Amino acid sequence: MKLIKTVSDMFTRDSQEKPDINVSTAELTSPHILDVTASTGYLTGQLLVATPVLSTGCFQKSVVYIFKHNDEGAMGIIVNQPLELINYSALLEGMDLPQQATDRELPVYFGGPVERARGFVLHSNDYHRPVTLARHGDLAVTASSTILTDIMNGKGPKKAVLCVGYAGWTAGQLEAEIEANSWITVPATHQLVFSTDDELKWATASKSLGVDMAFFSSTVGHA
Repeated sequence: MKLIKTVSDMFTRDSQEKPDINVSTAELTSPHILDVTASTGYLTGQLLVATPVLSTGCFQKSVVYIFKHNDEGAMGIIVNQPLELINYSALLEGMDLPQQATDRELPVYFGGPVERARGFVLHSNDYHRPVTLARHGDLAVTASSTILTDIMNGKGPKKAVLCVGYAGWTAGQLEAEIEANSWITVPATHQLVFSTDDELKWATASKSLGVDMAFFSSTVGHA
C-alpha cells in the first residue's frame, strides 16, 4: 500500500478553510486554534523523547512534538524521521499552483503510524490561520492545504516541515507509557525542531534535560 499520493489527497481544500482533523470546540478559544498557553498539567507543546525502553518499531529513538493532549488522549508528530525518498514537488501535483511555486521545497517527515495518508505542517509561530490546529511558544501545527498555497506564494511561515501521518494515544495511554519510562519530556524549541540535524535530535533533546541515553535505566524515576 502506498504511503501517500499527492498533497491534494492529504489535505482538505474547501472554501471555508476547515481543518483536516477534528478538534473539540470545547478546547478552542478562537474558531480553530487550540489554546495551549496556560498551564493545564498536560504535555501540549512539549517534545517526547523515546528512551531505550522503546527498542523496536517506529518510535525507537524518536522525538515527537505533542500538539494536543487532554483527558481524552494525545496527538503528536515525529520530527526526526525524514522521508528522503518522497519528492515534495511531485506531491504538489493537482494543487493548481504557479510554476515558480515549486521552487521552495519542504522537508517531508514520517509523522507517525496513524492515518499515513494525512498531512500536517509543523511550522514556526509567525504564521497562523483559522485552520491552524495549535500554537505554543515558537511552534504551530496546521493541517490544511491553505498553508502550502501561502508558502508557495511567499506568505507562509519562515520555517516549516510537512509531516505524513501522526502519533496518537487514547485516554491515559501516554501517561502510562511515561510511567513505564518509555518517554522523557523536554521543552520544544525552534532550534531543536528546525535547526538541529535529524540524526542529532534524539541525543540533543535528551541531553537538554541532562539525560544521557547511553546510561539510561528503565528503573529511573521522573522529576
